[in-house]
Amino acid sequence: MPSSALAVTAAGIEFQNPVLLAAGTAAYGRELANVIDLDALGGLVTKAVSVERRLGARAPRVAEFDGGMINAVGLANPGVEEVKAEHLPWLANKLRRARVLVNVVGNHVEEFGAVVSLLDDSSAVSGYELNVSCPNVRAGGMEFGADPRSLSEVVSRARVATKKAIFVKLSPTLEDIGRSAQIAADAGADGISVVNTLPGLLIDVDTRKPALGFGTGGVSGPGLLPVGVLATYKVARAVQLPVIGVGGISHATDIIQYVIAGATLVAIGTAAMLQPKLPEKLVDDLERWCRDKQVSSLTDLRGSLQWER
Repeated sequence: MPSSALAVTAAGIEFQNPVLLAAGTAAYGRELANVIDLDALGGLVTKAVSVERRLGARAPRVAEFDGGMINAVGLANPGVEEVKAEHLPWLANKLRRARVLVNVVGNHVEEFGAVVSLLDDSSAVSGYELNVSCPNVRAGGMEFGADPRSLSEVVSRARVATKKAIFVKLSPTLEDIGRSAQIAADAGADGISVVNTLPGLLIDVDTRKPALGFGTGGVSGPGLLPVGVLATYKVARAVQLPVIGVGGISHATDIIQYVIAGATLVAIGTAAMLQPKLPEKLVDDLERWCRDKQVSSLTDLRGSLQWER
């Protein structure tokens, strides 16, 4: 039975625990269905969904290093029509307790709202995560989240298309992530996800070429933990919205750090790819931690950082 200590509500959605699978970790759920009990988790964020099919970046797409992983998948996905016809019905039939957030991407501002509108009648979908770290092709490739006007318009158009929850995923490279979160909130966002990956370059010293086919990629893994925790703290102080803390989580105490910084939910990415059963274990470890520390509810810990300056 779900632990009441771990139950949380975010953006009007009830989650049995705060542990989600981050976007891209489990594709659309089916890939991990025989590996872990998805219904033991709070939920999952799907792989990216765009209006049209995306083939993604050329291989190799992933490389490991001592500090974690770097990837350039290129937001590969089958497109919104196939996701709606094939993947969301499977999720609706399979999951009973875990919630589903659909990660949405686009080449220009109109495409985010278009994807949301096309998927919004699915009973599988509890809400959306807008990846505003992707480039706006109509603005010279600038990230949507780095341009206040584009960020506001992306969220506003998605808001018109749905009454379901909208989370906005922000990049750790933003100059003022709290301000960006406020812009998203003013435009109608119900929550904020932080952080996306950090840009990086890994080189094969034998060939003197990038380790990834695309060249540069997004860095994730343990080293991202303090980056994500700080971003969570900044965003939680800037807006009165639930925060999904993402980055570097591999232990229950990592989750607790995010909660103390202000997160309501967390999402597991790289660690789940290395150890697919880990997210389910983290739920048990988190429940044990709460019991051992006599914490009756994670809500009591949220935003409780004691910072003496």
